[in-house]
Amino acid sequence: MRYVAAYLLAVLGGNESPTSKDLKKILDSVGIETDDERLNKVISELNGKNIEDVIAQGNGKLASMPAGGAVAVSAGGVSAAPAAGAAAPAAGEYD
Repeated sequence: MRYVAAYLLAVLGGNESPTSKDLKKILDSVGIETDDERLNKVISELNGKNIEDVIAQGNGKLASMPAGGAVAVSAGGVSAAPAAGAAAPAAGEYD
């Protein structure tokens, strides 16, 4: 993800075709070490493509994925009140 973010920053900064040197400079500026293999993979996948089209395609793919984070959970009769047999001690009971 860091390599994609650096690529996007370079493109947004006006560099239509960032090189590995450009991306390393961006990542080094914030103290991130780079893996040349991964860096070159991102560059080869994105180089020559319109970044706005790539983002639009990604959004389309994300929209088709189920995103149900909520899970139906039954309370099962659990309540915040103490159980019927566990009443609080009466005043003065432990004096």
